[in-house]
Amino acid sequence: MASESLALTRRVTSGSPYQLEQSQTLRASSALIKHIDSEADRKEATSTTKNLLKNSADTSNAIDSRDAEPVWLVLTTKKHIVDQHRLKPGKIPLPHSLNQSPSATICLISCDPQRVVKDTIAHPSFPTSLSSRITRVIGISKLKAKYGSFESRRQLLNEHDIFLADARVITMLPKALGKIFYKSHKKPVPVNLQPYGKKDTPGKGIAPKAESKESKAIAPPEQVAKEIEKTISCALVHLSPSNNVAVRTALSTFTPQQVAENVEAVVSGLTGKFISKGWRNVRSVHIKGPNTLAFPIWLASELWTDEGDVLEDEEVKEREEARVAKAAERRVAGKKRERLLDKVGEKEQQKARKRTKRAKAGDAGEKEGSQKKSRVEDVDLSKEMRERREKLREQIRLDRENMEKPRA
Repeated sequence: MASESLALTRRVTSGSPYQLEQSQTLRASSALIKHIDSEADRKEATSTTKNLLKNSADTSNAIDSRDAEPVWLVLTTKKHIVDQHRLKPGKIPLPHSLNQSPSATICLISCDPQRVVKDTIAHPSFPTSLSSRITRVIGISKLKAKYGSFESRRQLLNEHDIFLADARVITMLPKALGKIFYKSHKKPVPVNLQPYGKKDTPGKGIAPKAESKESKAIAPPEQVAKEIEKTISCALVHLSPSNNVAVRTALSTFTPQQVAENVEAVVSGLTGKFISKGWRNVRSVHIKGPNTLAFPIWLASELWTDEGDVLEDEEVKEREEARVAKAAERRVAGKKRERLLDKVGEKEQQKARKRTKRAKAGDAGEKEGSQKKSRVEDVDLSKEMRERREKLREQIRLDRENMEKPRA
């Protein structure tokens, strides 16, 4: 009895253990909502400013969903969920929508021409409660032309609460909107605005056809409204190459029962559609608020996915021995390589010494040759100077004899 009271989570008493225990989910939801409410009351009591709109007669009894704190479901897996980051979010239908506020505004990014989408939303058969929330419809070409600067994109982000985009242009938006959108919680959500049966799905090996007027057609107003309502009532799943995924599942204004129902729907959607090997790859499931600890809902009793991942003692011993033997081989090979390098180094050093000796011998020979050449040049110059002096003396003697002859 004591061990059961110390357990973090409760397991189902019958059936497969790979499922949520409803009582455990409800217990964690109740504790989380109670903690969030108590923290909000504590902050209000200690705050020096009062919220004048809280008890105003103009406001509804419930807090606006935009002001409520989100409840996150954190699911950890045993292996990575995906290999690369995905900008296009997945969608999981929720029994209780997170966008129930009638004052939450929607910006719809459509393919060109945008006038067709505006006329569809303005059609009398389109629900007025939904059309009043769609405050802007903008085409992809106008989005690129008008919102090119960082400041204009930030202004657009702050003007609307929800961003929807035609599935045909969703791949163009990362470059058109930039990192300010994709680092926030308002990433554009794809919505199907094509008529049913008009999707361009070419077969394998067949090149897709060029865009035509038919491929840019917009569905009837009733279908567009149904797709938009379906999209805004879903939980968005943003997958990244890790073993952890967090999904905005509920709001602090929900009852514990509503939170538990949304949690069960999200877990079912994740294990059935997004996580490979389903429940076998799930390690833990928690729920938490923005500034709270994580409340456990489900914890795996084993850390492996397949039975083949578990090694027996003999296999572990064999692998350890193989690892040690391989390390010893690497050490021996390293020593051999070092000795070989030492021999090669010695040979290279001997060759270098020989080259140095030859270079020195060549320099000495060149020096001696230059000295001999300089000595020969000195001998030739002295000989030439002696001959010149002899010629000069002979000339002086002849001049003197010529001067003495007329006197006689």
